[in-house]
Amino acid sequence: MKFRLSRSDLAALIGRVQNVISAKPTLPVLANILVEAMDDQILISATDLTVSMRVYFDATVDEEGAIALPARRFFQLIREMTSHDIDIECGAAEIAHIHAGTSHFKLNGMHKSEYPTLPDMDEGANLNLPSEQLKELLTKTSFACARDDSRHVLNGLLMVIEGNCLTFIGTDGKRLAKIHADLKEPIDLERRMIIPLKGIEEMIKILDADEKAQLSILHDRVALNVGSCSVITKLISGEYPDVNRVIPEESQMKKISVSRDELMTLLRQVSLFTTDEINSVRFLFSSGSLQLFAASGEIGEGKVSMPVTYSGDELEIAFNPHILLNLLKHLSDETFEFGLIDSYNPGLIKDSSNALFVVMPMRLP
Repeated sequence: MKFRLSRSDLAALIGRVQNVISAKPTLPVLANILVEAMDDQILISATDLTVSMRVYFDATVDEEGAIALPARRFFQLIREMTSHDIDIECGAAEIAHIHAGTSHFKLNGMHKSEYPTLPDMDEGANLNLPSEQLKELLTKTSFACARDDSRHVLNGLLMVIEGNCLTFIGTDGKRLAKIHADLKEPIDLERRMIIPLKGIEEMIKILDADEKAQLSILHDRVALNVGSCSVITKLISGEYPDVNRVIPEESQMKKISVSRDELMTLLRQVSLFTTDEINSVRFLFSSGSLQLFAASGEIGEGKVSMPVTYSGDELEIAFNPHILLNLLKHLSDETFEFGLIDSYNPGLIKDSSNALFVVMPMRLP
């Protein structure tokens, strides 16, 4: 193998795939990336056996070939170089010879046959979407997914395809985010699949507004292709909970119009008076007003208020301020609709998009 590529392009390619590599890989080979030179292109692949990524770039290829190289060290070396162009070649000894100006390095690698083969997605059903739209769908829901929950299905994002409707749902049991989109190009496929959160996060990173996004779907995995980059991820097996049971009925709600930025500012203030043991803020709705209150014996107490469009009997409910703040960041509008039934049922938050958010209440102090 022998090729030449600019240092900045090579560093960018390695940087895009290296986050797929686990900090503590289950197999030594998984700490490597696969570098392939063919058809005047450089292909770089990484995998942790659940999520895989491949990127390619045009380059001057004098001799085709492939080698697996230690990802972190290779990336650090390329990033520290100062030459504009880098020449890399390797022979039968699985040693990469790296030349940059007057600098020369030898980096021990592994034979390409030892590296896991990335899945073939050619037989998958394809779904085309604008990148900007798909990025919004994933971003507005994936934040609500659990991390390292014993209920492994909650560590992923539910994707549902029904006719011309595409829906994403994420929840960790304390909050829920759901969004749907109508497909301009309906797909002859009805599927429910759970995509692991790590795969979703890598998909979000490669979505570029200038490129079209294509989802390729097989029975046990899904791939996202955007421009010169592909992310392939296995699906999580299991049954996703019936989230419709926790989404409150709008017909029973009191609907309140609230300023997002003002509420976030006040929430940040009163959350300073919460602790890990007492981590809730009381919301008291009265005619035209919302009062927020938090108290801790070791810190003190905070009380703030703001105007809202509320009328009727006083309504008191408590929420975790940090969960609510994280949710509010994903709203599209300055003013949103807050739907409440009573002190014990979940709150429903909606903006002008096709998204809805549910936040579970906490026990009132």
